[in-house]
Amino acid sequence: MLERLFKLREHGTSVRTEIMAGITTFLTMSYIIFVNPDILSSTGMDRNAVFVATCLAAALGSLVMALVANWPVGMAPGMGLNAFFAFTVVAAMGFTWQQALGAVFISGIIFVVLTLTGIRRWLIAGIPKSLRSAIAAGIGLFLAIIALSSAGIVVASPATKVTLGDLHTAPPLLAMLGFFVIAALDALKVRGAILIGILVVTVLSMLLGINEFAGVFSAPPSLMPTFMQLDIAGILHAGFIQVILVFVLVEVFDATGTLMGVAKRANLPLEGPKSRLGRALLADSTAIVGGSMLGTSSTTAYVESASGVQAGGRTGLTALVIALLFLAALFVSPLAGSVPAYATAPALLYVAGLMMRELIDIDWDDVTEATPAALTALAMPFTYSIATGLAFGFISYTVLKLLTGRAREVHPAMWIVSLLFVLRYVFF
Repeated sequence: MLERLFKLREHGTSVRTEIMAGITTFLTMSYIIFVNPDILSSTGMDRNAVFVATCLAAALGSLVMALVANWPVGMAPGMGLNAFFAFTVVAAMGFTWQQALGAVFISGIIFVVLTLTGIRRWLIAGIPKSLRSAIAAGIGLFLAIIALSSAGIVVASPATKVTLGDLHTAPPLLAMLGFFVIAALDALKVRGAILIGILVVTVLSMLLGINEFAGVFSAPPSLMPTFMQLDIAGILHAGFIQVILVFVLVEVFDATGTLMGVAKRANLPLEGPKSRLGRALLADSTAIVGGSMLGTSSTTAYVESASGVQAGGRTGLTALVIALLFLAALFVSPLAGSVPAYATAPALLYVAGLMMRELIDIDWDDVTEATPAALTALAMPFTYSIATGLAFGFISYTVLKLLTGRAREVHPAMWIVSLLFVLRYVFF
């Protein structure tokens, strides 16, 4: 049955190899079951329900990827988009978390339409490489300031805006220890380095008596506090265009780039009759819609899937194993609820550092490319908004190309998105 479903021999792999690849990918991305509830619960969402929604959304997305696309790619709520959901849409813009879920749902529907019509590929082709790289790096910087703040390493200051926190207290010290554990283990190629770092800090906090141990295993908590709680009508008023636009743009770049990158590493065809890229794109689009109904931010393809590919994963059986492991993770909710913010902060900070590598792909010798890219990356943390970073980058790119007589280099997609951002600032 597995051979018929996943064509293992055709891909030069075996059941044992695929299972090991699935376990490897799960270990590298399972930190999200601790980090996502920590971020989204800051909006007032029920932490236990978000934990269940995270596991179910990851399982659903990975299952669809396995059966529809037959690709070895794990899916889960995306880092960066969960921060945009919590800290920009809800905290800064004043939407309720129910309305934010409605925005995720609408963006998912738009995403499906863009994928089915081929517009998604057109959009990707239209965004310059420098801006795509800057978006990833900027989201990394945004995650970094969130991580440093939640760990107490960076605090607010009326004189200097931000300043160093009190490093003589346990939370920042434990967060720093967790960061070094994660970085060292990852450098030594230890599987699940991020997860191990989170657990080390959590256990230490319990041993020191600053955090309570609630147990490890139990029946899954109720999903009902977040299930089908999306408020679609409530999001449809002034300002919603920007929210939807940012969700769609980040989903388009993040997921598409990840899927293509992992596929290349696995030697899967991206063009021609044997290419299943279209199915993979549709799988991650539908996962966003499903995730919003369950009660979590946008679900996306995980770049950590490359670790499973490195371990030999070549088919959807790898993704099926990931889905089953996320379902099994539903039974560790007491442990997930015991993880403090300063234990997940090192994971956020480390992921942020990895995302900063994208800066190397920017053409720093061309001012019309480098300046918009720099504005994109810098504006995200300094305005505490991914949306603002995107707006600064897109608008400055088109303006600089126009003023330097290079308007022909600007793809129509860039003009359209830039105009939408300008209209947002003028009228809203």
